[in-house]
Amino acid sequence: MAAGCCGVKKQKLSSSPPSGSGGGGGASSSSHCSGESQCRAGELGLGGAGTRLNGLGGLTGGGSGSGCTLSPPQGCGGGGGGISLSPPPSCGVGTLLSTPAAATSSSPSLSSAASSSSPGSRKMVVSAEMCCFCFDVLYCHLYGYQQPRTPRFTNEPYPLFVTWKIGRDKRLRGCIGTFSAMNLHSGLREYTLTSALKDSRFPPMTRDELPRLFCSVSLLTNFEDVCDYLDWEVGVHGIRIEFINEKGSKRTATYLPEVAKEQGWDHIQTIDSLLRKGGYKAPITNEFRKTIKLTRYRSEKMTLSYAEYLAHRQHHHFQNGIGHPLPPYNHYS
Repeated sequence: MAAGCCGVKKQKLSSSPPSGSGGGGGASSSSHCSGESQCRAGELGLGGAGTRLNGLGGLTGGGSGSGCTLSPPQGCGGGGGGISLSPPPSCGVGTLLSTPAAATSSSPSLSSAASSSSPGSRKMVVSAEMCCFCFDVLYCHLYGYQQPRTPRFTNEPYPLFVTWKIGRDKRLRGCIGTFSAMNLHSGLREYTLTSALKDSRFPPMTRDELPRLFCSVSLLTNFEDVCDYLDWEVGVHGIRIEFINEKGSKRTATYLPEVAKEQGWDHIQTIDSLLRKGGYKAPITNEFRKTIKLTRYRSEKMTLSYAEYLAHRQHHHFQNGIGHPLPPYNHYS
């Protein structure tokens, strides 16, 4: 299933409902995440066709405002009735989604050791070549070239997100991914274009934006269901929450691991922000927080700028099956 990943505008965090906010999120199919570190997410897919999620907070699709609401999946229930404040079932910690590799910290750019991690830990799966492949796919699409052939990096299945940022201030330009494990070759190809062209928060990308883009690939690992909504570490874990809104509908939302740290939030601020992004409008009490079902996970992340992509490709022009000429640095000037 797909989700959205990266972008949050700075916001006042309050347990009180936002002034002038509309009704509960039960009716909308989804809404956007605004800003740089929030990602939309949906139900945790354990296989089958996934729903697209936009990067740091909700399902893709309609909806208004910056809340990252997630549509309940078919058969999810919802509708009227009182909200039960009983603790979530199945509290024990356990792996929800098996992935081929454990998580490590992300590498910021091509200049970093993309495929290695700290001494004593395993090699990372995510690599600069994955970001290059995403740039290849987008470049070929925008210029009408035949899509690049099968890349050489691993094709193991992972939940994944593709994030685009733009400009010196690295503003969010698109972020959509999936919590369903997808083979990396087809998954990155699909979500490259989905995040660049179909993130409903933004217009489709154009050729003249390419030189200012940054591409990030995040591979999600180590999903665990936890009993305590505070049982996760800021800057280490991404979190996905499931809750019942004031209309009795089930909602889900997610933040990738980097979001809380980038925003300077603690656990409570992160949870409350995620509830708002998921469309919860009522006052947030500690009693209500305890009813949240929380899943924590980790990620591997690699980021590449367009200039780094060009430099990499000029050394490995046909390595990835590219049959089109690469643009020079002044191609768009």
